[in-house]
Amino acid sequence: MRKHKKSLWSSLPMSILVSVIIGLAVSAACGCVFSAVIYLFLKDMGLTDVLAALSLTAGAYTGSYICGRYRRHRGAVSGVICGCVIFVILFIAGLALSVETADIKKLLLLAVSGCTGGVCGVNSKRPSWLMDQ
Repeated sequence: MRKHKKSLWSSLPMSILVSVIIGLAVSAACGCVFSAVIYLFLKDMGLTDVLAALSLTAGAYTGSYICGRYRRHRGAVSGVICGCVIFVILFIAGLALSVETADIKKLLLLAVSGCTGGVCGVNSKRPSWLMDQ
């Protein structure tokens, strides 16, 4: 009889870590795309705050969606945890690189978008190749 290897998604800390890394990568990619749009097309710095918030929202949502989709339970909790971990990373990076740090509005934005992504991920169709959970 063949033994099944445990999935990466069965461990909460590892799944949160992978999801946060994916979420930060999506946020960085959106930030690069939005900065190119501002530089090439808009030529105005008026929308930088909105586009930065949109890129953070997209990153937290995507990371939490992936975590919820592959863990298949407690999507709201894991989404909020993903959003809070992304906030902590941004806060520490803000302390290390400049005087400005992330404020409570960013924490709420990341927590709400992470919760939404986690719930949508849990309620999405189960991946067919995921067998161990």
